[in-house]
Amino acid sequence: MIEIGLTGGIGSGKSTVADMLVERGAVLLDADRIVRDLQAPGGSVFAAMVERWGDQIVTEDGTLDRKLVAAIVFSDEDELTALNGIVHPAVAEEMKAQRKAVEGADAIVVLDIPLLVRADGSSEKDRYANLAGIIVVDVNSDLAVERLVAFRGFGEDDARARIANQATREQRLAVADVVIDNSGSIDELAPQVNEAWAWALALPRAASSDSGHDS
Repeated sequence: MIEIGLTGGIGSGKSTVADMLVERGAVLLDADRIVRDLQAPGGSVFAAMVERWGDQIVTEDGTLDRKLVAAIVFSDEDELTALNGIVHPAVAEEMKAQRKAVEGADAIVVLDIPLLVRADGSSEKDRYANLAGIIVVDVNSDLAVERLVAFRGFGEDDARARIANQATREQRLAVADVVIDNSGSIDELAPQVNEAWAWALALPRAASSDSGHDS
């Protein structure tokens, strides 16, 4: 089994790259999708968030009001720290469990980890000690904002605030083994994903170990 880290800022198109790697044969462990599952009604993260912020963050249909949560945490560093303290350990444990399910297989496992590099520039790379390499999906912030506004319904100020609360491009690029420039079209993206996949296939297989995945 080979484990690859995949990261990129909000609006970079990281999920598109992840899906393209799956099409080429990768097994995907997606932190964002795990978060959505854990934040669903009945999930452990959902319960902890309601305990912290109350029923105001629950919509009429019983699901999480993500926009209200975002409004609370992205304007208050202490609240953001509290949210991260709830979400990150739970996600790490679930990713560890999903990884264990494919351990020993002759597979390339892509760990989609948005916060592999934190806003303060510190890296979670050591926490994922088994990573054979890291792919960073890169776009400039103006293009990321444009995409968030056009395709995900963000206001421009909100989009820029989200980007400002993440690591910088330079901080992410500093940990990259492979950089995918997603500033162009899908047709321009595909050859880069092919190259990244070829790179992953050429990496030496390493013995399995859980030592780098404890939370």
